[in-house]
Amino acid sequence: MATSFKEMAWPIQALVFLALAIVLVLAGLYMPFSPVEAERVAVDDANARLKPLDANVQSLRVYQQRRVELQGEMTALQKQLETLQAIVPENKEVDEFITMVQGAASASGVMIRKIETQPVVSEQYHYAMPVKLTADGPYFALLDFFTRLGRLSRIINVGDMKLSQVSEGRGATAQFRTTPGTTVTAEFTITTFFTSSTDSSTSASGGAAGSRGAATPMAAHH
Repeated sequence: MATSFKEMAWPIQALVFLALAIVLVLAGLYMPFSPVEAERVAVDDANARLKPLDANVQSLRVYQQRRVELQGEMTALQKQLETLQAIVPENKEVDEFITMVQGAASASGVMIRKIETQPVVSEQYHYAMPVKLTADGPYFALLDFFTRLGRLSRIINVGDMKLSQVSEGRGATAQFRTTPGTTVTAEFTITTFFTSSTDSSTSASGGAAGSRGAATPMAAHH
């Protein structure tokens, strides 16, 4: 004798409802021209297009990391360039250079008597600017002066040095009055360097600067 659906046990009814729900869901997913099927196809297409985009993003992340590394390298190189430009500047910067030299002499207790710039010398990668100096002071003060020159930010070479002893009574008869304790007069050439070819045609108004240096004693402040 057949029994109706309502007379079935509740577990069987639940299984029937579950099976019916599954059938309806599958029909909605895979039935042609159903809205759910259309959405599923659109999602699959979007996922298919997303995969190559994800691959491109991963490859670009490598370049992003490399960009950060290159920026760090460029910053370090920029600092090195600034240091090199301080050591060998682009232009002669004669006034700044002479000021540096006079500051070293003053700190050492040396008196610079004469400054005379010489013609610029062209070398392979840079230009050399020699400057003749005449200075006097205690022997050890001159040694300290040369040490201070070696510590300046610009490269300075010292050459063609001639030392002479200050004889007794010279301070009273010489062109310049020497300070107490002066024992040595030094004549030498200091050479510094720069890189710009456009600033190498003139000798930094050397004659005028040298004449001013010779006419006016450059006393060190004790």
